[in-house]
Amino acid sequence: MDIVLASGSPRRRELLERAQLDFTILSVDIDETPLDNESPTAYIERMVATKADAAIHKLCDTSQADHDSLTSPFIILTSDTIGVLSDDKTVLVKPVDREHAYSMWQRMSDNVHEVWTAVQATQVQLLPIAKPSPPESTQCLQVINQQRITERTEVTFIPLTTQIMSDYWDSGEPADKAGGYGIQGLGAAWVSRINGSYTNVVGLPLAQTLALIKEMTEGSMDTVNPL
Repeated sequence: MDIVLASGSPRRRELLERAQLDFTILSVDIDETPLDNESPTAYIERMVATKADAAIHKLCDTSQADHDSLTSPFIILTSDTIGVLSDDKTVLVKPVDREHAYSMWQRMSDNVHEVWTAVQATQVQLLPIAKPSPPESTQCLQVINQQRITERTEVTFIPLTTQIMSDYWDSGEPADKAGGYGIQGLGAAWVSRINGSYTNVVGLPLAQTLALIKEMTEGSMDTVNPL
């Protein structure tokens, strides 16, 4: 079954490539601003669902022009990674500026936080939909199966000084990463230990994602009826 990775993240692309998985990439843009009083669980689940919806709408436009390329069912894979402080309430997102990054890092310094990644696999198929007026038929993607997982990994940081934080911010690495650090890059020097999936901290729990795809491909998951 064909797979569409609805993500512009080079890290997620590289992880799937390591698994020798065939897939295509579709970047989607959504508003990632947390809602007031939104819990980490609600936030991350909303993100992967919204990304899937955005991908479906984008692919629907493609399907109108090229029906032949989307005739078989395929999987849209969406993912979102956040950091969560030990209070299980505070979401660590991508820093908007230096001050925002510092405020997160100061709370993560010499402390344990968790990295959560939600992965959603949405199986879709091109199906005819009758328009009520005028009475004609068009084609659009319909959800025929959907499943989501969330993986959590504990990460322990070393004590961070102002100089350490300043040097790291100036490197440019933190800007596009949840919690403002990359464990696969310079940010690895901050991590004294992890408990759980390393690839989850990078941005995609690879073993769990491959298991999710396998289950959906084999058709063993419960089907979610499209709305």
